[in-house]
Amino acid sequence: MQISAVVHDSPGRDDHSNRSLNKERVQLVNLTRHAVNLDGWTLAGEDGTTYTFHHYRLAARTTVRVHTGRGRDTRDDLYQNRRDYVWDNDSGTATLRDGHGRLVDASSWGHARHRHGRH
Repeated sequence: MQISAVVHDSPGRDDHSNRSLNKERVQLVNLTRHAVNLDGWTLAGEDGTTYTFHHYRLAARTTVRVHTGRGRDTRDDLYQNRRDYVWDNDSGTATLRDGHGRLVDASSWGHARHRHGRH
């Protein structure tokens, strides 16, 4: 399981519209041959803003996009239902942790362009 992309600067103007908020997203990919139960897993920003997965299983070798704004969850798209941006345009780190709080992966941009975590 890993973070495959972070769209931290949504295209267009940052006008806080739901459309703009949903262009800001994190993409996770399950590279294994087995579904992964993400119930209780978290996706967090450096400021402590945290999204917790509830009752969600990511199928083997598939991807899910976690959008910042409001929307209806589907198999491929989940929504944090926030009214403000989560990811800083200039620099930051998105951190994925399992249900026990263990680091699974992290992706950074800007001041700290590095990747770390367990895959």
